[in-house]
Amino acid sequence: MSVVMEKKQRPARTTAEGSTLMCVDRLSVTFGHGEHATRAVREVSFDLRAGERFALVGESGSGKTVTALAMLRLVEDAYYDGAIRFEGRDLLSMSDREVRAIRGAEIAMIFQEPMTALNPLYTIGNQIVETLTLHEGLDRRAARQRAIALLERTGIADAEHKFNSFPHQLSGGQRQRAMIAMALACRPKLLLADEPTTALDVTIRAQILELLRDLQAEFGMTVVLITHDLNLVRSFAQRVGVMEKGVLVELGETATVFAAPQHPYTRRLIDSRPRRDVMPLVPLAPVLLEARGLSVDYARKRAGFKGWFGKERFSAVKHVDFQLREGETLGIVGESGSGKTTLVHSVLALQGKSGGDIEFLGRGLERMTRRERSQMRSRLQVVFQDPFGSLSPRMTIEQIVGEGLSLHQPGLSAEATRQQVIEALREVGLERTALGRYPHEFSGGQRQRIAIARVLILKPQVLVLDEPTSALDVSIQQQVLTLLAQLQHKYNLSYLFISHDLAVIRAMAHRVLVMKAGEVVESGETEAVLGAPQHPYTCKLMAAAAIGGM
Repeated sequence: MSVVMEKKQRPARTTAEGSTLMCVDRLSVTFGHGEHATRAVREVSFDLRAGERFALVGESGSGKTVTALAMLRLVEDAYYDGAIRFEGRDLLSMSDREVRAIRGAEIAMIFQEPMTALNPLYTIGNQIVETLTLHEGLDRRAARQRAIALLERTGIADAEHKFNSFPHQLSGGQRQRAMIAMALACRPKLLLADEPTTALDVTIRAQILELLRDLQAEFGMTVVLITHDLNLVRSFAQRVGVMEKGVLVELGETATVFAAPQHPYTRRLIDSRPRRDVMPLVPLAPVLLEARGLSVDYARKRAGFKGWFGKERFSAVKHVDFQLREGETLGIVGESGSGKTTLVHSVLALQGKSGGDIEFLGRGLERMTRRERSQMRSRLQVVFQDPFGSLSPRMTIEQIVGEGLSLHQPGLSAEATRQQVIEALREVGLERTALGRYPHEFSGGQRQRIAIARVLILKPQVLVLDEPTSALDVSIQQQVLTLLAQLQHKYNLSYLFISHDLAVIRAMAHRVLVMKAGEVVESGETEAVLGAPQHPYTCKLMAAAAIGGM
C-alpha cells in the first residue's frame, strides 16, 4: 500500500493554498527572572502561508531554533509573550493537552540530530507505528503497513527489513529519512525542519533537500527550514526570514533578499561564502610529504551468520599516491566511508597500514627511530573537526596551547612558555586575557582558533585539517578560512585539507584528490577537477553541490 493510495482513502486536512496558516505575532521568549533574565527571541513577527517553503536563517545564537520550538511550545523553562496563531487558534493560550493533540498530527518537526531525537531502544518502525496509533487511531497491522509505505516513500530501500532496524543500524541519511517518515505519518499541515542536512555528505544533503521539496508538493504542506546554510535557502525556500540576536532583521522573497539585501547582517551572511585566496607555489618547491602505494586494511565481522565463524579483511584505502609540497594545500574530498579520514590517520601514524610507503622530509616513517618520530610529530600537526571535543575541558587555554611545548621542549622556562603561548594566541586573533579561561567560555570559532594556536606554537611545516570548519556558522567559517590562508602565506605552511564541502576546497586547495571506496578516482589542479570533472563520481559530487548552491 502506498502513501498516495492511503491519502485517497482518507483525505488530508487542508488549508487553501496561499492563505495564512500560522501567524507569529510579536513573539518573545525569555529565560530566567529579573536581572538574570535572558530574552532569546524579541518581538518576532511573520506569517506562514499554506503550501509554501519558508526558511528561517541565522547563525548560532540568533534565536531561529528557539522560535521554531516555540511554534510547538517545546521551549522548556521559558516565558512567552505575544501570540502564535495556528489557523486562528493561539497556541500560547492553549492547555498542554490541546497542544499535545496538535504536535505530530497538524504540526510536526524534524530535528537536527536524528540519533538524539530517535529512541535507541525501539526500532524505527515501532516509533512510526506509535505516532500512527496515538494520533490516527490505527490498529498495529494498519499502522505497520502505513509505516512501511512511508519508509518506502522517503527513499529507504528494503523498507520492510529496515522497519525492524534500530537507529544505530542505519546510516546518517537513512536515519534522517526515517525522521521525515515519522514526521509525515499524520500528514501534518506544517513541517518544521531544524538543520535537517547539517551532518550529512553533500550528495545525501542534496537527496534530502529534493525529498523535502517533493513531499511538500505532494502533501501540500508548509515547510519551514531552519538553517545557517544560505546555499540551502537559496535553492529551497520561496521566502526567507533572517534572524540576528533574537531579532528578525529581514523578511522577504528569497530571490529579492539574496539579490538586494537591506540589512547589514544579511549582507554579511551572503558575503561570507568561501572566497578563493590561493598563492601560487614557489617554483621547485620541495616535497614535504609523500605517499606511494598506500593501503590500509583491517579485519571486520562478516555479515550475517558467517560472522560467527570468523572475520574478513576490508580495504579502507587502496594504493593511494600523493605528494604535498611546501606552501601547498592538497584537498581530499569524498563522502563518508570514502577512506579520506583513514588515509590521513595513516599519514599521522594513528592508523596501521598494510602496504606502501610514507615519507616526511625525505625520511620513511617505517625507518624513523622513536626520537625521530617524536620530532616529526612536532612538524606534522593536526586540527580536528570538533574543537570542543579535542580541547580538554579541565585545562585552561594557557595549559592547552602550551602543552605541546612541555612535551617537545621540556627545558623551556615557565615564563618563556607563557610568552610563546601569548604570541601563538595573538597570531590567531586572541588576547592574553584568554590564558586563564576554559574552552566552554568561548564560541565555536574561538575554540577553533585555540586549536590552531595549539599546533601553531610548535612551528609545524605541515598541518592536517580534518573538516576544520564544518561545525561553524558561515561567517565564522569564512574568518577561520581567512586565518588559515594568512598563516599559510606568512609561514609557507602546507595543508592536507579534508572536507566534504566542495566550496571550501575550491577556495583553499591548489590540488585535489577525489576518493571513493578507498580509491582516488580523480586528481589534479583544483580548478581543472572541480571546473570540468571527468569521473562520474566527481560529476555526481559537483551536481549535488550545485543543488546546494555552491
